[in-house]
Amino acid sequence: MTKDEVIAVFSKQLDERYDDKIKQTTDIAAQDRLRRDKKNEISRLQQSYVAFDGTKSSPWDVSIVEGEFAHNTGEAMLERWENQNGKNQRRFFFFYEGKLWKMFVSLDVSILPEDKKNFATFRSVMEGKYGPGDVERGRIIWRTDEFEARAIDKLKSYDALALVIEDARVRPQVVAIREAKAPPPHETSSVIKAVVDPEHKDHPDIKPSSATVDDVLRAQGPAPTPTPGSAPPKTK
Repeated sequence: MTKDEVIAVFSKQLDERYDDKIKQTTDIAAQDRLRRDKKNEISRLQQSYVAFDGTKSSPWDVSIVEGEFAHNTGEAMLERWENQNGKNQRRFFFFYEGKLWKMFVSLDVSILPEDKKNFATFRSVMEGKYGPGDVERGRIIWRTDEFEARAIDKLKSYDALALVIEDARVRPQVVAIREAKAPPPHETSSVIKAVVDPEHKDHPDIKPSSATVDDVLRAQGPAPTPTPGSAPPKTK
C-alpha cells in the first residue's frame, strides 16, 4: 500500500463512523461540527507524513519510534493518534520506497492497574493470543516467511508497550540500504586522543609539571613557523 492508499482506508473508516453520528442527531449545527471534526482528522493524518530524506535530524530521532527508521534511505512515516471512546494509542506506518512495510502501535497502558503494567503481563497476554514466541531482552518475536511481529517493552523509557508488524521480505532490503548509507563513525579529536587514550598509546605522562601541556600540544603536530619580522605573542 502507498501513503495515499493508507489514508484512503482511514478516510473510509471515518466516513462510516461519522455518518452514524450525523444520523443520530437532527441538530444542523451539531452535524456541521461533526463534519468539521471528520475533515480535521483526515487533515491531521495527511499532515503527519514525514519523509526521512533530509540531512537534518528529526524530532522522531528521540521518540518512542527511535531505531525504527533511518535517514536518506527512502523511508517515510505516517502517524495516527487514536483517542476516541477513551482509547489512547498511536499507530505509525512506515514506508520504504513509497510502499508500506511496517506498522508500529504504541498501546494504551493507562487503563491497566500498576501491578499489571509490566512486561510479564504483556507477554502472557500476547502469547495467549499468538502462541509462544522467541523471547529476547525486552521483546518477544514471532516469525513467519512473510511477516515478523515484535512485542516490545518501552515502559522504562516511554511508559508504553508496543507491537510492531513488518514485512519480512522487505526487511533485508531496508537493512542493506541502511548499512550502505550509514554515516562514517566520528573521528575523535586529536586533543582528546592525546589526553584520553583508550589503548594507552601516545598518552602524555600526566604529571603536575609544565611538560604535560607541552606533550599535549606536541601531539597536535609542529607549531606554525612564525613570519619573519612578526612580533612574538604577548605574555601576561
